[in-house]
Amino acid sequence: MLNSKEIIDIINHVNGSTVDGVHYEHKDFVLKVTNQGSGKKEGTKQEKPVSRPVQKEEEKPHEAQSPDDSRKESTKNELDTHTITASMVGVFYDTPSPDEPAFIQEGDTVDEDTVVCVLEAMKMFNDVHADVKGTVKEILVNNGELVEFGQPLFVVEPA
Repeated sequence: MLNSKEIIDIINHVNGSTVDGVHYEHKDFVLKVTNQGSGKKEGTKQEKPVSRPVQKEEEKPHEAQSPDDSRKESTKNELDTHTITASMVGVFYDTPSPDEPAFIQEGDTVDEDTVVCVLEAMKMFNDVHADVKGTVKEILVNNGELVEFGQPLFVVEPA
């Protein structure tokens, strides 16, 4: 049976490669990894957080702002932020345990080593670190939600 490091290595090798997927079975254990970054246009949860800012930008031409200004502002906002993504497929938890407060909230300051959430996969809990110093601008996932590898979780404005 594969250990968690081997599973993460498989996911990392499939991600962004030309391989469409990997299917591995051993006794009662089944691992299926599909590559959603291969350029195919399929609807995935990963696309949902990315589409939210685009919708906001599309609404701006109705205001007293030219489309060129809107594009410049959008590019500036994207360059001024860092997106923390899921390092693996799993269930997103924003607290260390059900009776404790959230690791972080919008507006909190984080460092590179700050734990921002945990991802549970196969009864193992894995800490996710901010990897950037800054201020949390947006939390993109709800507690208990299943997330995919590479899915955006948080938007941080670097300090």
